[in-house]
Amino acid sequence: MADGAECYHCKRWVAKGEPHDCWTTTEGALTADLSEDLRDAWERLRETAVEFGEQRIYASHNSIMFSRKACYFFVRPKRTYLEVFVFLPRAIKAPQIKRAIPASKTKIGNLIQIRHRDEVETPITDWLQEAYDFAAAPRNVPAPKAIKPTAKRKRPATATRKKKSARRAAKKR
Repeated sequence: MADGAECYHCKRWVAKGEPHDCWTTTEGALTADLSEDLRDAWERLRETAVEFGEQRIYASHNSIMFSRKACYFFVRPKRTYLEVFVFLPRAIKAPQIKRAIPASKTKIGNLIQIRHRDEVETPITDWLQEAYDFAAAPRNVPAPKAIKPTAKRKRPATATRKKKSARRAAKKR
């Protein structure tokens, strides 16, 4: 039997002593196998996002993340489409939205499937811009409720405690 193990994440066989880091990935690695139509759509999507302003774009596991303070949308390249999740404070009701999934108390992830460059236009670009703006806006999170102090119960004097304790012991006999 060969020395090594199967990676839990990527299911690849890793020989003992072989360096392996399946979490490290790049945009290039995630988009390398895309068809020409999907590659054009990906490039248009990335160009659109870059035009919004300062942000961080990075690959993480099987997604490409776009974030300001937090991720405002991400792309998962699939074989036949680009899966795009846009985080907004609301669920979008439109034919382009496949489903809306609550992501936190303030954000809803709206799923879009893009198959061609021509789909990366209004209203999708408007939703991306809205998500970009929403990611930088201060949150109106309600302040935690104040805790009312409760009246402290007075402890009985030491002599009283001893008497009660003696009475309890006597009752048990």
